[in-house]
Amino acid sequence: MKHAAIGPISIHFPERVETNEQLQAEFPQWNMEQIYSKTGIGARHIAGPNECASDLAVRAGEQLFADHGVDPDCIDFLLLCTQTPDYPLPTTACLVQERLGLRTGIGAIDFNLGCSGFVYGLSIADGLIQSGAARNVLLLTAETYSKYIDREDRSLRTIFGDGAAATLIEGVDEQTLSAFRFGTDGKGADTLLVADGGARPKEDAIKPRHRHRWKSQLYMDGPSLINFTVGAVPKLIDQIVAAGSVQKEEIDLYILHQATFKMLDQLQQRLQLDPERMPIVLKDCGNTVSSTIPIVIDQLRRDKRLQPGAPNLLIGFGVGWSWAGCIWRER
Repeated sequence: MKHAAIGPISIHFPERVETNEQLQAEFPQWNMEQIYSKTGIGARHIAGPNECASDLAVRAGEQLFADHGVDPDCIDFLLLCTQTPDYPLPTTACLVQERLGLRTGIGAIDFNLGCSGFVYGLSIADGLIQSGAARNVLLLTAETYSKYIDREDRSLRTIFGDGAAATLIEGVDEQTLSAFRFGTDGKGADTLLVADGGARPKEDAIKPRHRHRWKSQLYMDGPSLINFTVGAVPKLIDQIVAAGSVQKEEIDLYILHQATFKMLDQLQQRLQLDPERMPIVLKDCGNTVSSTIPIVIDQLRRDKRLQPGAPNLLIGFGVGWSWAGCIWRER
């Protein structure tokens, strides 16, 4: 039986870069130094008016094929994680399959998850590979949250950036992903949501937990999300290390969803970790939702910070509320 392994990764960002200096010039009343101290974000990439999640996903996939010598014909299944699909239907993954020139004899699905989506995608790919339904899975994560954010929204515009990651999940003999654990609590749905655009009538839609301060379609209750995360993630980690029969001291790196510096800093203190064990890759791209974890992995590989065979934790958490994690060993 084959197992899933994280193969090569390619990252694609939109061309336009929005810096804190530009935002300060546009809104002199914003205290960007204070904002940076909380977010840890100095710049973010923003999709163009006619640039959608499928465009970013296709560019990332093309880079993966070109930069890593991946044959598109080897792909057996396409998984696309996005909360900003091009259309309510058809499935964006079907559009991407055609544009990437993938075989028609493959599976292709979207799944609507954000911050926990990469880990969910790994688990789905692992199931497909272990079952024999696929040998090579293309996992794409692509988001354009900026399209939900009003230009005057200080709380969201300074955090979220657009981007995509293409990850080849390969079938291998040795197990490199293990101890998957998940969590779901729908009572947190009112803390991060876009309540319009679906089939639910507006008057019957989920209401934001607190006053909606900005004009953005996207609503986020940051304090509630921090409280949820600081409570859920340590318990998730305990479940994963117990299931994986490892000790916390044996974990090399804690690779977490890159929400904001403040949230990661609180988790680091709660978990009593040295800073070098919890990488932070936020400064130049912001919170890219489902793409943050592959962006961190790509950077760690570039910096040669991953020890082959050493256990690392991959942890995603956020919108839903949803959370997921696993143990990952670099080959």
